[in-house]
Amino acid sequence: MERVILHCDLNNFFASVECRDHPELCGKSVAVCGSVEDRHGIVLAKNERAKGFGVKTAEPVWQAKKKCPDLLVVPPHFDRYLYFSDLVKQIYLSYTNQVEAFSIDECWLDVTGSTRLFGDGPEIADQIRDRTKSELGLGVSIGVSFNKIFAKLGSDMKKPDATTVITRENFRERVWPLPTDSLLGVGRVTARRLNSLGIKTIGDLARTDSKYIVSSFGKIGYDMWRNANGLDDSGVCSSEVSSAPKSIGNSITCVHDLFDFDEVWPVLLYLAEKISFRMRDAGVIASGLQLSIKDNRLHVSQHQMQLEVPTRLTMDLARAAKELFQKGYEWPCPVRALGISGFGLLPESEMQQTSLFHSILCDEKMEQLESRMEHVRNKYGKASVKRAVLMEKLPLPTGGGEKR
Repeated sequence: MERVILHCDLNNFFASVECRDHPELCGKSVAVCGSVEDRHGIVLAKNERAKGFGVKTAEPVWQAKKKCPDLLVVPPHFDRYLYFSDLVKQIYLSYTNQVEAFSIDECWLDVTGSTRLFGDGPEIADQIRDRTKSELGLGVSIGVSFNKIFAKLGSDMKKPDATTVITRENFRERVWPLPTDSLLGVGRVTARRLNSLGIKTIGDLARTDSKYIVSSFGKIGYDMWRNANGLDDSGVCSSEVSSAPKSIGNSITCVHDLFDFDEVWPVLLYLAEKISFRMRDAGVIASGLQLSIKDNRLHVSQHQMQLEVPTRLTMDLARAAKELFQKGYEWPCPVRALGISGFGLLPESEMQQTSLFHSILCDEKMEQLESRMEHVRNKYGKASVKRAVLMEKLPLPTGGGEKR
């Protein structure tokens, strides 16, 4: 049976929520922007009217205002975006339990098993669009296809508030004329390399010998070639599906993309603190650390290291993650999600087996401090004790990371 995959992308999500909550903004050019004072004076989202003036996501506010002098700049309200994101997901879940979040405003749905109840893929997509508009006042563009890659591409092809269908019969006509960087997983740097090889469109990529692509790009080249030919067979991963963990970790999809390490570091520290407390609850320490990085083109890279000294201390874990990030990530694209996992778990009784030059006394003091912090939080709430760097407004969903 042919799979039916939807990719739902909420249109101008942050700006749409602001206009919904503040009707006086409707009909005006609106951009949701980070605080200039906090170094985040960039456009996080804009509405269709602002887009018409050429305002782009991630550009500086001053540049956006130069393009659109009447631009209304509003601060982000991430609690509201998370609230509506959850409401939209409840609509998705009424059609299928196979819902995979790509970001706060994008999800894949596998509705293959739902067509007998709700109609074919385009019918389900139109129902979701109608409900999202009537129940929540938000627009959503939906791509319908037989795989995740083309469904995602479809949701990008026609906006706002539209359904686009890409089938096995029409994908060569609809997809192949598009530039290579339209394909999920092909960033600007890769697209330039492809272009230098005479490969300018997705069709060019699909028709090129796969061995030549692999020789130039390695495994990622083979994935690109498969995707261009409609051969992606990756499944929609329900958030409810999990396997027995052999490690302890947390990952998080940020509410906006991260553009430099100053934004990445507090997230790494936050995640390190989360897994530190979970390891303490489990009575274990980690002898290795793995860092997962997902950029905004869906590329996932993983980096790991053996720790010189098994640990569960927050700063030890965070510094190791920092080292992995700075050695392993060259910023081909902004970062969308991060994950940290401690592996090679050992009983906490082995915490004393440290290297000759490692301070056992220092570790004991930090262990006592973190245990007391956890005790205070359990008694008085998570916000009762915070590290200074985590006191600032962070790009984190309320409630923290997703356990894995």
